Amino acid sequence: MDVRRHPHHGVTFAILALAGMSYALLQSLVLPALSTIQEDLGTTTTAAAWILTAYLLSASVATPIAGRVGDMFGKKRTFVVVLAILAVGTFISAIATTIGVMIVGRVIQGASGAIFPLAFGIIRDEFPVARRAGGIALISAILGAGGGLGIVLSGPITENLSYHWLFWIPLIAIVIAMLAAWIVIPESPVRTPGHVNVLAATLLSGWLVALLLGISDGSSWGWTSTRVLGLFVAAAVLLVAWIRVESGTRQPLVDMRMMRIRGVWTTNLAALLIGFGMYSSFILIPQFVETPSANGYGFSASVTQGGLFLLPSTIAMILVSPLAGRLAGIVGSRVPLIAGSVVSAASFLVLAFAHEYRWELYLATLLLGVGIGLAFAAMANLIVDAVPPQQTGVATGMNTIMRTIGGALGAEIAVSILAASPLANDLPSDHGYTLAFAVSAISLFVAAGAALLVPRPKLETLDNLEHAPALVFEAPEAGS
Repeated sequence: MDVRRHPHHGVTFAILALAGMSYALLQSLVLPALSTIQEDLGTTTTAAAWILTAYLLSASVATPIAGRVGDMFGKKRTFVVVLAILAVGTFISAIATTIGVMIVGRVIQGASGAIFPLAFGIIRDEFPVARRAGGIALISAILGAGGGLGIVLSGPITENLSYHWLFWIPLIAIVIAMLAAWIVIPESPVRTPGHVNVLAATLLSGWLVALLLGISDGSSWGWTSTRVLGLFVAAAVLLVAWIRVESGTRQPLVDMRMMRIRGVWTTNLAALLIGFGMYSSFILIPQFVETPSANGYGFSASVTQGGLFLLPSTIAMILVSPLAGRLAGIVGSRVPLIAGSVVSAASFLVLAFAHEYRWELYLATLLLGVGIGLAFAAMANLIVDAVPPQQTGVATGMNTIMRTIGGALGAEIAVSILAASPLANDLPSDHGYTLAFAVSAISLFVAAGAALLVPRPKLETLDNLEHAPALVFEAPEAGS
């Protein structure tokens, strides 16, 4: 069998999953280890925060652009290049001995943010129709589960090895995935003729950087400070200019007509709000459980123990996402998105009103994993179903960016609420956590409202998929 031209879809999926998990882990592995990295590199808290901020900004700018490049020049080719970029950035971060080198490595890592949009495009182009929804659902689950797993693994890796291994371990997987993708995955025949609009790319980068920088530093600079308000004004001006440029060109970087499709803008709105809730949980839950119980709440957990409270969420995402793929073939992806938003909101209600015992936290994170697993899987499929095949990369890239913006906003607002709550023993009050959990619950209920606005699937589409088989990866037949 010529595996380069006719690989079995199970092998392709395994490669995409390995690459996606590596990228998702790198998003969150450093979070619990920031103080350790700061101390080892001899830098300030503000400088160490840029380890996250630089990654976030780079990913936001590069993801839609690389998704567009994949649509134009080939998804497999772009996927391999993006993995090579990720490998270089991860290697630099692994050997970094100064904060400047570490930030450079993180910027390069973030530039590989199109891994997931490109993976969605490859699945759409290469998988049998009956298996696409399940494949996309599972890859989507990896984006959320990998983020949670990074929080879980960070403590044990840092305590038993060193923080450098937070990069060495994913690097091994990245190199394997890159070589396997180059050898096995075929190039997609689907192309979008055109070129990258430099002016549009510059304006897109400008408003994303201004917006995310304002959000990322809002809690430290002050939300009403001149710098933050100036960044938000600049983001608004550049956004309007970007929309005008994209609307007036024959070959836009991001087609504004595509962004106005009801199934696209409603799903993107839901992605923004769901990202808000998920990323706030990465901040709130570990910090809450690590609070000394003598403060009147918390469980005096270590960093490693704090990460374990998110383990039920990670496991649930992986187990539930295939169900979302099955549901997509029966009732469409709209229903899992609504259900996922509601269940996620319920998890934060549990956190807000019942966090005295450990089992309540485990129950809440389990519900969160179920909800996020359903929602993430549904969003990717809704975007893929709403746009033409030649716009898959850029459309799913923009959806990923909406999650990122929502995540940055959720994390910073959570930090701001805790900082503004009355302090006891230099720690946020229990009321501060209750309020932060409640705000996240509200954002997810609003996400459910956005999901209700998603168009209902066409009946004929459901009829065609109703009896589609589950996503099962069989071994290739001998001689095939």
